[in-house]
Amino acid sequence: MNRPATTTSAEAGTPTMDGPDAARQSLATGTAGIALLHLERALAGTGSWADAHAHIRAAATGPLDGGQHTGLYYGTPAIAFLLHRAAEADDRYHTAAATLDEHVARLARRRLTAATARLRHGGTGSLGEYDLFYGLTGIGALLMQRMPHSDTFADVLRYLTVLVRTRKQDNRLLPGWWVAHDPDPTLPTPGGHANLGVAHGAAGILALLALAMRHGHIVDHHTEAIDQLTRHFDRWRQHDVDGGSWWPQWLTLDDLRTGRVSQPTPGRPSWCYGTPGIARALQLAAIATNDPARRADAEHALAACLTDRHRSRLTDLGLCHGLAGLYATAHHATADALDPALHHQLPALASAIQTATHHHDQDGNAGLLTGHAGIHLAAETARNGTTHTGWGTCLLIT
Repeated sequence: MNRPATTTSAEAGTPTMDGPDAARQSLATGTAGIALLHLERALAGTGSWADAHAHIRAAATGPLDGGQHTGLYYGTPAIAFLLHRAAEADDRYHTAAATLDEHVARLARRRLTAATARLRHGGTGSLGEYDLFYGLTGIGALLMQRMPHSDTFADVLRYLTVLVRTRKQDNRLLPGWWVAHDPDPTLPTPGGHANLGVAHGAAGILALLALAMRHGHIVDHHTEAIDQLTRHFDRWRQHDVDGGSWWPQWLTLDDLRTGRVSQPTPGRPSWCYGTPGIARALQLAAIATNDPARRADAEHALAACLTDRHRSRLTDLGLCHGLAGLYATAHHATADALDPALHHQLPALASAIQTATHHHDQDGNAGLLTGHAGIHLAAETARNGTTHTGWGTCLLIT
């Protein structure tokens, strides 16, 4: 690939893309995520380079959406993520990946300007401002891979350290990442909510701050921000009947008022909202801050949710909230783990995802987050014992 795709400019008024143009540049559900699977297979020797190159070209050829609404999982940042993974293996992608870096950096600056202005004026933010899928946490994850020493990445980290500070609104103390809208149209939270998951909430922020610190990228108040988030998870931790831990998906105004969570039972053990993603974020935070007690606690929490009783609550195989995401999270956590329980449990989990994938019906959703691309990426990792593309960085589990 000698020439990068054309990127539309938000300053000039971003056109709305739909249909095939939108689908090919979606890491979540479209061609970009599928190309990542073919790249992983080519590197592992279980697929062909011809297929990988064809899928990468299909994702990256044509106009790219560079608007203010784009993020790690859609548009220019999503294609930049794919091309970066490809460029690690094949020089032909270097020029295109480097060109898109410039667009990503400009997008990050625009997003930071809007977000810091909102913080300065005291307005309530939205999930799309800061989360992994659409917001500055996801853009920060990409910058950490591509431009880790840049002022732009440092400014993303500074923004997050400010975002997590408790704030006062209508005589209530609220978590700094509180949003006024519902987590989902079908799940109303009157007055707003504070999301705790990796995909859209505090665990994603914590994972990025921890990974940055682990790799030596530290800004002022970095440690304080990590400490504030970990203490928040301590405060809202719930205990299961078998001695395990779980956290609510989000906190509501009633939860804050009463000091008790309204979610009655543990959710499914998923990457996006459940104990696995949160425990991995806490483990990463403990490693970054050299806290062996918290590290052991996080590893115990993750190991406890890998049992058959907890896994039986999973209703699909996908990365986002299914068996593939559970395996991928546990795989990376085990690589760092001191707790022998994770090392003992991982082989059975690896066998489970490989067996499930073998019988998986590939009709329907082909995407990364909830479809068979993500399921097969997890199975490739289980089969080979490693990842060749580093695709788990888009989940902030490594």
